[in-house]
Amino acid sequence: MRTDFAPRPMTVPQLLAEVAARQPDAHFVEYYDEWVTYGQFVAQVRQIAGALWRAGIGHGDVVALYLPNTLWHLRYFFGILATRAAATHLSPLDAPAELLHKMRDSGARMLVTISAEPFRTRAIQLAEATGVKVVMCDDPIALEGADHRVPAGLTDHVDFVAGADEAPLIPEGAGPGDLALLQYTGGTTGVTKAAMLTQGNLSASAQSFVAFYGHEDQSGPGRKVLTYSPLSHILGLSTHMLRRMWEGATLHLRQRFNAEEAVDLIRRHKINSLGGVPTMWLAMTQVPGIKRADLESLMFAGTGGAPLAPELYQRVYELTGLRLRGGYGLTETSPAGTQIPPDVPEECRDTIGVPLPGVDVRIVAVDDPRRVLGVDEVGEIAIRGPNVTAGYWNKPEETEKAFCDGWLLTGDIGRMDRLGFFYIVDRKKDMVVSSGFNVYPVAVENAITRHPDVIEAVAIGVPDDYRGESVKAFVVQRPGSTPLRLEDLNTFLRDYLGPQELPRALEIRADIPRTPVGKASRKALRDEEAARRAKAEGR
Repeated sequence: MRTDFAPRPMTVPQLLAEVAARQPDAHFVEYYDEWVTYGQFVAQVRQIAGALWRAGIGHGDVVALYLPNTLWHLRYFFGILATRAAATHLSPLDAPAELLHKMRDSGARMLVTISAEPFRTRAIQLAEATGVKVVMCDDPIALEGADHRVPAGLTDHVDFVAGADEAPLIPEGAGPGDLALLQYTGGTTGVTKAAMLTQGNLSASAQSFVAFYGHEDQSGPGRKVLTYSPLSHILGLSTHMLRRMWEGATLHLRQRFNAEEAVDLIRRHKINSLGGVPTMWLAMTQVPGIKRADLESLMFAGTGGAPLAPELYQRVYELTGLRLRGGYGLTETSPAGTQIPPDVPEECRDTIGVPLPGVDVRIVAVDDPRRVLGVDEVGEIAIRGPNVTAGYWNKPEETEKAFCDGWLLTGDIGRMDRLGFFYIVDRKKDMVVSSGFNVYPVAVENAITRHPDVIEAVAIGVPDDYRGESVKAFVVQRPGSTPLRLEDLNTFLRDYLGPQELPRALEIRADIPRTPVGKASRKALRDEEAARRAKAEGR
């Protein structure tokens, strides 16, 4: 890891151009046995950029990408940036109302999608509601068994690019300050807001990750990376794709996670790196007949998004010889923040790591963000660096609230230990106030997942007539284990939690609702609980 690092001010197409110049014949991406070299990819991007220019797309415009993980997502994302326009993502999991909100809020002039459902029908609806031009691509994997015909009024990608001249990959006037991406994230009012990420933000993030991991064997030209993470999410786009592109690796891109397929791909393609949420790793460890030889090519095993049960951590280590590692970041940081180095002391296993090169992280007082806190003091995590957004699209008030003297206030509660390792305590908005005490759900979840019969746990605050709020735990148990009772669970937890932190209610579930990137969704559970209480009260 380099501590004296400052990212070069670059555009994203400049990153691609430099890598392609070094290794034009090396493979950039493999997608269901379709292989594309860096040189071929540049030519594809230039063709799409030329078609976009011809259609009047350029600096100041926004183009929406409504796509699953496909080659078209990669091609159009880079093509858009090569015209100095900005992209915005519509998630495949967005409800129709959310899709329409993003289209209208972003002011997108064009929508790129595929003709598989539900993309096809919803793209038609969006075209009717907004009047934007829709370009529809043909993807044999996503369209297996589907209608390949492009509906009337929409434009086939083949027709869109036909006869277009190739445009320069780096157009005149392009610079790191150009807006590259409007990436939507949750808002305090329940309405999503778009973080404005520049070309420089995204390129700085990629460079910081490579500077951190560059000395490790798992990083560098020729390495093979398997990803199921959605490219429509900042983690998949930036950490899994842009960072790996900058180091010259080969990306093995897939759409939907399947544990048996993942093990087969690792074995067949000699994959060196794989990252995913804990439930993904759990599913892989349960593949019938899996053995260490199946995963021997792996050099990096990444995780995040949920507490990690010690038993799963140990099982992955037994199968791979690797310690599951991750870090911390946000949409607003592109998402560079912290990462866990390979030589973390066992006492620091719950850490989110140390700041990435070129990124500044500190802990500040929640009630006074100008006051920097010391070792092991709990406060709000603040981040500063060339990777950090300048603010939110069309949201000046939210932008003002999110920053203090150039530092992004993340809304996450954390601390830093004497060795400089950072830790997440909880989300500020998820904190439960019980009998006047601050209770952090992540601490409760980490304690519950220590129980040998627990696979996953989520804790939320629920109304309590006596305490104001109390903790309710939602637990997924190991198959075949005896159903937990609240009193037995709390007997176990008393070694790890204070009395105010103990759950007052317990719900055993077969699964936990998830966000589009596979994280456990506290919001969905809070909504379920609120609906249940409203029904019980006859509202």
